[in-house]
Amino acid sequence: MQDAIHSSSVGQLYKQHHSWLQGWLHRRLRHSADAEDLAHDTFLRVLHTPQKAIELRQPMAFLATIANGLLINRWRRQAIEQAYLQALAARPEDVEPSPEERHLTIETLLELDSLLLGLSVAVRQIFLMSQLDGMTYPQIAVQLGLTVPQVQRAMTKAFSVCYA
Repeated sequence: MQDAIHSSSVGQLYKQHHSWLQGWLHRRLRHSADAEDLAHDTFLRVLHTPQKAIELRQPMAFLATIANGLLINRWRRQAIEQAYLQALAARPEDVEPSPEERHLTIETLLELDSLLLGLSVAVRQIFLMSQLDGMTYPQIAVQLGLTVPQVQRAMTKAFSVCYA
């Protein structure tokens, strides 16, 4: 019964604010199909939130917050995909990964990005210097003015988050 009430209130929210949300997204994306997709995804998120749509005091702000988070995720994903494609373009053609490998790599990069966002800026910087730049712990310590044990602790924290 509660699910039916929630679905009904989301339906009402959809009727009242869908066109506004789609326009809001269109102004940011400049592409109507993308705006439609994100508006749809926003209402799917609302449907799966525990907060009842009928209880919202500021439904447009609530929708805009969800949609903005989806926009940020979309732009972040596009940036990661673009960086990966640029890295691929710099490699010799005979080492071209299959479409499946590309997809899995991008998904893995997105997961790592999400995990790294949960780390402090300092730990994330140390992790990236080690893993992307190939720097040793002593080199990182010297560059950042830290001790090697501090770098080791930061790496332990980063690896524990990634492995979890």
